[in-house]
Amino acid sequence: MEKIELEISDIAPSGSTSGAYALVLKQIDGHKKLPIVIGGHEAQAIAIELEKMTPSRPLTHDLFKSFSTAFTIDIEEIIIYNLIEGIFFAKIIAIQDGRKAEIDARTSDAVAVAVRFECPIYCYDFILDSAGIDAEGEDGAFNEDDLVASEAKMVEESTETLSVVELEAQLNQALEDEDYEKATILRDEITKRAGES
Repeated sequence: MEKIELEISDIAPSGSTSGAYALVLKQIDGHKKLPIVIGGHEAQAIAIELEKMTPSRPLTHDLFKSFSTAFTIDIEEIIIYNLIEGIFFAKIIAIQDGRKAEIDARTSDAVAVAVRFECPIYCYDFILDSAGIDAEGEDGAFNEDDLVASEAKMVEESTETLSVVELEAQLNQALEDEDYEKATILRDEITKRAGES
């Protein structure tokens, strides 16, 4: 598997999912973009750091950075290492006194940490091949239609064989696990099927 470096290209409201945002990561040495649906709070946490704004009280990711700095823990990189049923999985690679640790994280949280530590963001080639969008064209711009198409493709691939009862069970589990990205996708699929019947 080849690691591909990404950078943040855009954060925009998701027209297809209410209250959600599209975090668009762009391949540094290429023309593909990787859209990831994230929640509003996570989008705000990333945007605040990108805009170099200082909130009146530290956000959770700021607290994580302060804690890490106090104990001389550095973040080397984050890696989006898997994509299962339309959900991206990431890990934070941390180093302290020569010891390395891999910490599992939601992708949105990992990116929020990455911007605070100014560390690189990577994904594996198979993820970019399956979920990336080719942005090579007139201006390489990413638009809302691309996001909708990407979300629809992931939902269709991950839920087409599941019954509504199974979707609802997965939705309840996602909510219990506080995996709001997955919950949003499952909720929208259940709503879509209810409208078709």
